[in-house]
This record gives sequence, C-alpha cells and structure tokens, in this order.
Amino acid sequence: MEHLYTQYKRLLLSLAYQLTGSFSDAEDVVQDVFLKVYDAKPEGLIEAPQAYLYKMVTNRCRDLHKSATKRKEKYVGEWLPEPVPTGSDEAFEAIARNELLSYGMLILLEQLSAAERAVFVLREAFGFGYADIAAVIDKSEANSRKMYSRARGKLGNYDQAGAAELETEHAAWVNRFVSVLEQDDVDQVLAILSKDVVLISDGGGKALSAVNPIVSPQSVSRFLLGLVRKFAQQGGISQVIIREINGQVGLIIYSEQGVDSVVLFQVVNGLMHNMYIIRNPDKLKHFS
Repeated sequence: MEHLYTQYKRLLLSLAYQLTGSFSDAEDVVQDVFLKVYDAKPEGLIEAPQAYLYKMVTNRCRDLHKSATKRKEKYVGEWLPEPVPTGSDEAFEAIARNELLSYGMLILLEQLSAAERAVFVLREAFGFGYADIAAVIDKSEANSRKMYSRARGKLGNYDQAGAAELETEHAAWVNRFVSVLEQDDVDQVLAILSKDVVLISDGGGKALSAVNPIVSPQSVSRFLLGLVRKFAQQGGISQVIIREINGQVGLIIYSEQGVDSVVLFQVVNGLMHNMYIIRNPDKLKHFS
C-alpha cells in the first residue's frame, strides 16, 4: 500500500485538482481513497491498481460535485479555482506541467457536468483512450465519445485558454503590465487590454472584491488604476513577486499582513483578454 501511495499520489492529486478546481478538496479526496482501499484491500486494486485508483478518485470527485455546486450557489461574489504555486515548489509536484489544464481552462470547466468534466480531463490532460475512459466512468465507449464531443461543444474555442505560458515573452509582458500600472497612465493601460477584456475577482466575502465580472477596457483600466491608487494611499502593498502559478506566469501581491492577492492572466497576441484576481484567504494558504 505504501508503494502504491508513493507511485500514484502525484497523478491522483493532479486528477482530483482538475476535476474539482480545489487543491484542498483534491488532497482530501486522495487521502480518503487510500484510507478506503487500505481498509478494504479490494481485489481490483491488485489486478489493475492504476485503473482502480483513477476510477475511485473520479467517482469521489463526481460525488463532491453536487455539494460543491450548492456551496458555489451561496458563495459571495464570483467563484474562482484555488491557485497553486508550481515550478520550484516541491509541495505541488502533483500539478505537473505536462498534465496540467491551465487556470483559464479550470474556469471554463465549470460549465460542464461532473461526468463531462471527468471525460474531458481524462482525455485532454491524461491522454486516456475512450475505452479506458468508459471503464473509469462506467459508461459505454460510445457514450464516452458523445460526452467528450458535448464537452468540447460547450467549451467552444478553448485552445487559447492557457495563453501566458512560461515563456520569456510572457514574463516580459507581466513585467510591462506591472510597470504600466505603476506609471498611472490610462492610455498605456488601455493599450495592453483587448477590446473584450474581462476581469474577475474572488474575495469569497472575506476580502474586498468586485461582486460581478468587470468588462470593457475602460472599466477594467479604471478598476485597476483605482486599486493601485488605493493601495498607494494606504501603504497596502509591500511587495509584488512574479512567479510560476498553475504552470504559467502570475503575480503574488503581499501586504504588511501577508499574502493579499494572487493574479493570473490570459494573454493573446500581447493583449490581456482575461485577468483573475484571487483574494479569498482560504484559497491563498499555499502561498504564505
């Protein structure tokens, strides 16, 4: 059992995180699954351990979906997935870049049913064939194909959801973004925003944030510059760090009290299409 835990924990955490959008929930799911198989020692675990564990984690995440949906319905403001520090942080080795669906994709996946999300993640992030997916979700291969097709239809053109990967040009863009905000120049801010830009912030009722998404370059620029001015007046920002978050370039903003915000971007052709600001302290504990 210890060998199985060591061998599969990383993969199972990655799977559960992408199915739930919460690393905290993912840790609970994987821990729960291993406790159950340790007690029961099922025959299927010995015959095909990877398939059995993937199936148990997927089913547990699907069970969580209903309660998670109810929690999100009562959530104050916009709900965003829990970000995680990746790269040099060994604690999050589970979110391996070659398995990771981007942060922007995690947000898009909220449109899918639990079953559709499972099929899409297994196919896109883990490269499962339809026969293997069918075995995991207890559906026919034909149904698995239909669910994958339906999921792709709901997500539309998702290929750009992961823009702003760890490339020199994107790191330079983030540096430019920070510099432009510091200069307090509206025209320069507008010049780096796409015409359909959307800013979403998540405070969870525990930190100040916009209750609804902010749309249009003018509204987003006013919001961002207003934040910078407010922080400057209150002496709120002590440090801004650029680092790898969810396999892409992001920002960690610190105040005198600790981590204030984590910021991620979707950048396409040098323009920001989406910006995500996570301020709910419950989702920032891994950055402290």
